Amino acid sequence: MNKIYQSFAIFVFLSISLLGCEQESRVVGDTNPVRVAKLQQTHRDLWLGHIILVQHFVLYNQTKNQAEQATAEKEVVANAKQIAISMTPFYGEARAEKFFTLLVGHVAAVKEYSAATVVGNKPRQDAALLGLATNADDLALFLNGANPYLPKDAFRGLIAAHGAHHVLQINLYQKKEYARLEATWPMMREHAYVIADALTTALVKQFPTEFS
Repeated sequence: MNKIYQSFAIFVFLSISLLGCEQESRVVGDTNPVRVAKLQQTHRDLWLGHIILVQHFVLYNQTKNQAEQATAEKEVVANAKQIAISMTPFYGEARAEKFFTLLVGHVAAVKEYSAATVVGNKPRQDAALLGLATNADDLALFLNGANPYLPKDAFRGLIAAHGAHHVLQINLYQKKEYARLEATWPMMREHAYVIADALTTALVKQFPTEFS
């Protein structure tokens, strides 16, 4: 495992430790494990869909297939809408819409970094990276404000690492390092599950009667 993978692994481990991402049926004794498992699977499917669809978008951007790129972008945004809607029963439509706006901001920063990388524009890359970092701050602040069981600094770390995975993938596509690109997939998938499980755990802790 090279240094970049080691750094990601350590960072994720520390973030998981801070968030206490265990199966919620073990954290809250009075919850119904079936209901918890259903919500967890929903979140995992949505976040897995996110990284799959973003990967498609990045690939079509690299190949300059504009028609497929436009379709993939619509699918990424639709997935972000689904992630946000999954929060509506707990926080209402207004907060879900704010969450959607922040997720679209995350996607927009990834899109800009991909476009800048294809044309080799370093200032644009740097601006996109700043956009990703700012968006991670905003997402963490928003979610912590909605749910005290999502510690701001820890969740920001998870989102920042997630953004770094997108950046790594884009860079490997640009360099045509396909073997390394394939090796990143298990890391990205497991990290997406960590984010999904963190959200599930926090919701069950905040709304235990919804899962009793």
